[in-house]
Amino acid sequence: MVKYIMTPEQLKKWRLNHSYTQVKLAKVLGVTNVCISRWEIGMREIPSFLHLALECLEKKGGMKQVKGKKKTKKKKEVKRERL
Repeated sequence: MVKYIMTPEQLKKWRLNHSYTQVKLAKVLGVTNVCISRWEIGMREIPSFLHLALECLEKKGGMKQVKGKKKTKKKKEVKRERL
């Protein structure tokens, strides 16, 4: 089995080419922006599966998920509407 590990430089290049900030990429991947930063400067090892996650983002349009969370109504607001 061939194991592919991204280099810090490759990760940063991918992120910039796809118009992600560290914060937005972290949000989509479910990690902290500090984690992204540490991967990019080589302080932490980049997970071997990260290239697969990034490939999925390319194909599925990951930025759509980041644009905003849907606001849900609070229980009190829902009760008031029913009255």
